[in-house]
Amino acid sequence: MSRTVSSWILSSARNSIVLQGKGHLYSIHIPNRNKIKWKLVLSKTRLYPAGSCSLDNTFSLKKAFRHTSTEEEHFSFQLSPSQINDVLRAGELSHKILYLNGKNANSVLRFESNQLASNTPIEDRRSAATCLKTKGMMFGVFDGHAGSACAQAVSERLLHYIAVSLMSRQTLEEIELAVECMKPVLPILQWHKHPNDVEYREITSQYFENLRVYWQHLLDLDTEPGFSLEEAMICAFKRLDSDISLEVQAPQENELMRNIALQVAFSGATACVAHIDGVHLHVANTGDCRAILGVHEEDGTWSTLPLTRDHNAFDEFEIRRLKREHPRSEEKTLFVNDRLLGILMPSRAFGDVQLKWSKELQHSILENSCDVEALNIYQYVPPNYHTPPYLTAEPEVTYHKLRSKDKFLVIASDGLWEMLSNEKVVNLVAGHLTELNVQKPQLAFEKPVNLGYMHSLLLQRKNRGIASLDQNIATHLIRHAIGSNEYGEVDQEKLAAMLTLPEDLARMYRDDITVTVVYFNSETIENYYRNN
Repeated sequence: MSRTVSSWILSSARNSIVLQGKGHLYSIHIPNRNKIKWKLVLSKTRLYPAGSCSLDNTFSLKKAFRHTSTEEEHFSFQLSPSQINDVLRAGELSHKILYLNGKNANSVLRFESNQLASNTPIEDRRSAATCLKTKGMMFGVFDGHAGSACAQAVSERLLHYIAVSLMSRQTLEEIELAVECMKPVLPILQWHKHPNDVEYREITSQYFENLRVYWQHLLDLDTEPGFSLEEAMICAFKRLDSDISLEVQAPQENELMRNIALQVAFSGATACVAHIDGVHLHVANTGDCRAILGVHEEDGTWSTLPLTRDHNAFDEFEIRRLKREHPRSEEKTLFVNDRLLGILMPSRAFGDVQLKWSKELQHSILENSCDVEALNIYQYVPPNYHTPPYLTAEPEVTYHKLRSKDKFLVIASDGLWEMLSNEKVVNLVAGHLTELNVQKPQLAFEKPVNLGYMHSLLLQRKNRGIASLDQNIATHLIRHAIGSNEYGEVDQEKLAAMLTLPEDLARMYRDDITVTVVYFNSETIENYYRNN
């Protein structure tokens, strides 16, 4: 990005310009930016009122480098390379699967993840966990809108709901008996979290109680065996969304819990969750997060296998589905300006009760609440709101049987896909893998090993430039997503400008970005087919 372009960004913001973003329309008048309504899904104010739990410190991502407003007198887009790396790498998370007895029976080799905020605080969330009561690992990406409350709640709870849905009747009975006898309940999941990941600790007990009600419901079904994996994921998504809706209607112990329930229900989140058990990969998707496979073909080329569809106004299946669910008289008003009822980009999401409840229920709940404006909740009923619900959290589930040529899975929020195509993402990951393998120093030591020889190896490693390469592939993707020029090369000046965009301008140029890349163990997959 040249200085001319950098100057244009700044001047356009100070002069209150309307810009067309990739797939989104953002209209911001800087002096009145706090008046932006939920309709634009551009919440910028504090998520929690004074005295309640706040997520403002989550993923601050070196805010010292980021301006708070374009009105600042001394405004600069300049960042040093080390400062750029500090910002980009602040949210890095990686985990390698341990080998047992020299063997790794898990088809997951490792995963790497990262986040970059545009909103303050970031509205995206992510989850990764190993199932302890059942088999497999789960990875989720959650894209919040109208605040981060719903994405936060779903990221904490959804994997538990899926895990419970997969448990045998005997396991559920054992857990229920332990709770009844007030004995400790062993963890259901082993979480893999970033140190900055936060939880709604004040409401954890209620979340647990509602999860318990769910497994009691499963026990009442008296079915054995239980759900298939596809059924379990669908049931878990729908049940959690139902609980989110019911919790805000039920009496709460205190004002804090009431406020959290309100914020969760009246904000929203899309979700994409992958469950991997051996060669069996299931992906459940609600909304416009996306999952793709990187496939290494026999001829050495790389191909892309999409595992999800974006649920929005550009998807013909979604348009037909909504038309089936509503009267013909509403066909022309279901999607306005490529948004559901002219409001929401995704056509499936958690929360967003404004598009699910009747007008009367919305009015009843908000009328008896405290200052909803302070909670960043806006009382807005769209025109042509006749036959709710217009929105569902029911996911589409895709099954894929992994092959040895399936090398990695990428799950990301739409902030990545707005910037990079599926094919570009796969090529970047494949190129990164190749570069890392080329740059790895040989570990075959001469005997005897002396300091001079070790020093020579270190110099070789340094000369190959490994220190300058992002070790975390998610960081590599984010770097290219916001910093690439028209030639597909990272432009340092553009990268610095995109990272220093102030809070009142950043959302016009980029969204929150969350990326998780899961690498598969080809040897384990090959052994499966060899043994079967």
